[in-house]
Amino acid sequence: MRRVVMICLIIFVFLAVCGCQKETDQEKVKKVITEIQAAGEVKDVSKIMKHLSKNYSDPQGFNYEGIKGLLIGYFLRYPKISAYISNLTISLENESARAEFQTVLTSGEKTGSIKDMIPTSLGVWDFSVTLKKESNAWKVTSAKWEESAMMNTGE
Repeated sequence: MRRVVMICLIIFVFLAVCGCQKETDQEKVKKVITEIQAAGEVKDVSKIMKHLSKNYSDPQGFNYEGIKGLLIGYFLRYPKISAYISNLTISLENESARAEFQTVLTSGEKTGSIKDMIPTSLGVWDFSVTLKKESNAWKVTSAKWEESAMMNTGE
């Protein structure tokens, strides 16, 4: 009986140690990106903005408030939004990170017909997002996006 208790105790300690492994910084950055994606699909501006640094600034000329306005305008323009992320790569260096990925954005109109199933707008975008640790949380400090070369076929 003592042996069975000892084996159970060893298994319990092993499982407790394995279950307590900390989330890596790479996993945390990926979580930020996927939470922004999910919030975008339900048009939750505040959930997206909680992942942006107040010092946000990007090459397109947007700051924190500018991105907020851009999102609100986009969400008002498109009744339904779907975002699909692919080719996500994350690189870390000290307290900063870069996430690069492609996103397919689609939208459709709610008309009650079968046409709702077909996207009225489709775009494939290449993103390069810079993040920094602020108060032990990863925050987006800048983002650059452009239409993917795979969509620019010289039309």
